[in-house]
Amino acid sequence: MSFMEYGALDALGLAALIAKKKVSPREAVEEAIARAERHNPKLNAIVFEAYDAARDAAKGKLSKGPFTGVPMVLKDMRAGAKGMPTRSGSRFMPPILSDHDSMVVAQHRAAGLIPMAKTNVPEFGILPTTEGVLYGPAHNPWNLAHTPGGSSGGSAACVAAGIVPIAHATDGGGSIRIPASNCGLVGLKVSRGRISQGPDAVDSTSGLSVDNVVTKSVRDTAAALDMTVGVNYGDPYFALPPEGSYLDGIRRKPKRLKIAVSFKSLGGKAMHPDVTAALKRAAKLCEELGHIVEEKAPALDPNVMTPAFMTLWATNTAAGIAQLEQMTGRTVSTDVVEGLTLGLYEIGKSITAIQHIGAQQALFRAGRIMAAFHETYDAWLTPTLSTPPLRLGTVDVMEQNVQKAFAPILDYVPFTAMQNATGQPAINVPLHWNKDNLPIGVQFVARTGNEMLLLKLAAQLEKAAPWAQNYSKVRI
Repeated sequence: MSFMEYGALDALGLAALIAKKKVSPREAVEEAIARAERHNPKLNAIVFEAYDAARDAAKGKLSKGPFTGVPMVLKDMRAGAKGMPTRSGSRFMPPILSDHDSMVVAQHRAAGLIPMAKTNVPEFGILPTTEGVLYGPAHNPWNLAHTPGGSSGGSAACVAAGIVPIAHATDGGGSIRIPASNCGLVGLKVSRGRISQGPDAVDSTSGLSVDNVVTKSVRDTAAALDMTVGVNYGDPYFALPPEGSYLDGIRRKPKRLKIAVSFKSLGGKAMHPDVTAALKRAAKLCEELGHIVEEKAPALDPNVMTPAFMTLWATNTAAGIAQLEQMTGRTVSTDVVEGLTLGLYEIGKSITAIQHIGAQQALFRAGRIMAAFHETYDAWLTPTLSTPPLRLGTVDVMEQNVQKAFAPILDYVPFTAMQNATGQPAINVPLHWNKDNLPIGVQFVARTGNEMLLLKLAAQLEKAAPWAQNYSKVRI
């Protein structure tokens, strides 16, 4: 059965139809599969199909939760799901079917969601674009010549294309917010320790990476966070307890906020005119809603933060590949990994423990700077990206010289990695589309643990400048 309203619904909206028995879970899953089969040949967003398992789940007894009967997709990183492989976009990772669910997938199922597929990622989530040797490039449903972003690009493409209304995603340097910006979605990077990575992962990428979702609406993001918040006493750290239900919280508008806005990168570089327009529009809208907006940036030094971040990125890449060498009995080479990955591996091997700890300490100090900044400013408004979505092929993934490989995108991601470094929450809000009908998001950053403020503000902005009608303009 096909029902025309499916593509316009967010996840809670679809769940409400299912609860009223206007649509069955089986019909919802079949519609999602039909859309995947129609659109994925162009998008290349789905890389593993678990359609029969989803059909079986829809026929069975589903958990009662906010999303009962709603189909979803899982990113091909860290979302371990029984009967599905997790290859992290790498030829080096064997396609082993998991015999159990990760904690976050178990929480998704407990909320009534039905996982139906795994989605495309760049190798090991390294790049802010989704194109690699194992799976090939994922395409942006707004314009197939452009990337949907990375590393959660396949997940974001599925939601923007109307295949599913909600998708698992992870964020180690912007990998939720970047695809959300490129695909016109809501993408919340949560505070460090907010969502458990158990039972298999403990501290992914030295505390840089977190799990969550990409969605069409703020209320879906709030409800999804409600279902995944919880203490796992085996985790190395925990976020501050939430201020009650996030979904309930967004029904109340935020207090009058003092918001800092940055129109240039911390290095003083200007953004693309379309990005500046998006940022000005967001700042003006905040002022119209009664908030105080001032142009200001925290005293973070990119010449310190960027090398420290890349040190942790390289060492964790090297550690992950070393584990794969032990597991597979194979030696790493470009036969099994991309050139860029191999280059990062070589750099990571050369970094000493003293340098690694020094990099961590530098990022911890940055967290102190941001804590002081938020004594004055409730939120920090920045571009999510410096330009509209990149064209596919901008990055050569087989280039082993890391500096040369990253050169075309050196300034593309000016802010998002900072929140991974400091552990803060940040949210992409899809308030702007340029004349080419490409989405351009902006991000708001809050004090560690204060997802509630971000969700309340995003909900207020969504009400003042709704973006849901824009999804009808997607042309695949």
